[in-house]
Amino acid sequence: MDTIHLQHTLPEVFASRDEIRSDVWLKDVRFERGHLYLVEANSGTGKSSLCSFVYGYRHDYQGIITFDTQDIRRLSIADWTHIRQRHLSLLFQELRLFPELTAMENVEIKNRLTGFKKRKEILDWFDQFGISDKVDTPVALMSFGQQQRVAMMRALAQPFDFLLVDEPISHLDDANSRTMADIMMEEATRQGAAVIVTSIGKHMELHYDQILRL
Repeated sequence: MDTIHLQHTLPEVFASRDEIRSDVWLKDVRFERGHLYLVEANSGTGKSSLCSFVYGYRHDYQGIITFDTQDIRRLSIADWTHIRQRHLSLLFQELRLFPELTAMENVEIKNRLTGFKKRKEILDWFDQFGISDKVDTPVALMSFGQQQRVAMMRALAQPFDFLLVDEPISHLDDANSRTMADIMMEEATRQGAAVIVTSIGKHMELHYDQILRL
């Protein structure tokens, strides 16, 4: 997959608003594979909605979203399963980890779908993230910042053309934010993928190809 194309897209909940000032909503916007994007937003302007529309688990929007030339409203369940395993990955703002599972089990639950990463590679990530002592710790017993790092590892443990990361460093200090950005960009670059970062304030300090204001 090379392009995500939004054509005059707008959350239905915003349809009654008199004026929409946005670089994304009601515009013609293309996200291209291999590029790095930052989507800045105020709270309540549809940042997480954008991710959910692109990831296909919400459809309450006007306009058209296409992957290459395919309207995503016409994708079957089987199509979405393939896309989410091989072409599109998402780090949810609310993380959506399984609290009763360990940190490693949360990463492996994704990795087992594709067999993409060796266990040693995942353990190396744990070490780089500074949470190697949490491999066998249930996620429920970890801080939110530690959980964010687990969620990033899970998002990276698959092939992808596009990686969406929704508020990935909201609970991280500057040093851990840089580490997360480095690990994320190393994997994205290796795969030749695009990265779309969303933020309502604090964001990864990267050399973005385009910054869009939601």
